[in-house]
Amino acid sequence: MVSRVVAVLLMLLSIASAFVVQPPPSLRSLSVAAPPTTSTQLEMTRHGKRFKTLSKPADQRKALLRALTTEVIRHGRIKTTLVRARAVRKHVDHMIELGKRGDLHARRQAMAWIYDKQLVHSLFEAAPDRYEDTNGGYCRVLRTVARQGDNAKMAILELV
Repeated sequence: MVSRVVAVLLMLLSIASAFVVQPPPSLRSLSVAAPPTTSTQLEMTRHGKRFKTLSKPADQRKALLRALTTEVIRHGRIKTTLVRARAVRKHVDHMIELGKRGDLHARRQAMAWIYDKQLVHSLFEAAPDRYEDTNGGYCRVLRTVARQGDNAKMAILELV
């Protein structure tokens, strides 16, 4: 009885193997990669966007840019990520342009952006003399080694 069952199973196996398509000998040793899994999260393309969002909501992004601008003007040099340095460079250049202009409206605009009132006064005293021959490009972004913890690209943002 057992031999009949084994014989029937062998016969079914040989019939089933006739329908299996074998790859050519040149491809038998290659492993087949699993099909890519589809993500359930939608990824949208940022068409026509003019600035980096820095992965933050608008209010947090504005506060970050204001704080970094204040610290660059106060210390002359800061170390931050490359993307943040490139984003804040525009605002630092704008504050120095306002300091070069020196009128009341420019002073009020700078006070609205920079957190420290005394820093605004010192900027408006020093900027016209320091940058009188320069038309733009008051900041320099120097790339440095990546941050150890998360391998983020780092940079030094300094005043020229």
